[in-house]
Amino acid sequence: GSKLPDAQAAHESANTLWPTILGGVNFCLHAAGWLEGGLVSSYEKFIIDADQLTMFQRFAEGVDFSENGQALEAMRERNATGEAHFLATAHTRANFETAFWRSGITDNNSYEQWRDDGEKDQSVRANATWKKMLADYEAPALDQGLDEQLQAFMAKRKEVLPDGVS
Repeated sequence: GSKLPDAQAAHESANTLWPTILGGVNFCLHAAGWLEGGLVSSYEKFIIDADQLTMFQRFAEGVDFSENGQALEAMRERNATGEAHFLATAHTRANFETAFWRSGITDNNSYEQWRDDGEKDQSVRANATWKKMLADYEAPALDQGLDEQLQAFMAKRKEVLPDGVS
């Protein structure tokens, strides 16, 4: 029911998506961008929700029980060297950038840095994200013959539409 991409909207999405994921749903058509009970769609909310969906996807992958996933080599290395932590192990260095899910739109800087960078909340950052995505979009190549066929099909359909919309 939220009218803005705010904390209420985030709670509503999370409280809908957790049971969806935990219930084993593998396709959810309306999982991003909705506000006001689905009456309104928001680009900012879509970006925020899509970001969260990447976290849910990572969660749904489950626990990695492989040797690498369980960091067994790091434990062996740490035990052999007697280190009190795992930060210096080869395994940590090889995996630290991909081991955890990271949001693409959250701000984890200090308050002072956030303030000095313009006090942008998540909606403002999401707004900039979708606008950049739209500006950077490049339409995929389309075979000229196929494009002509599609254009002819659409022209023919528009001729028979009762309202004559073109």
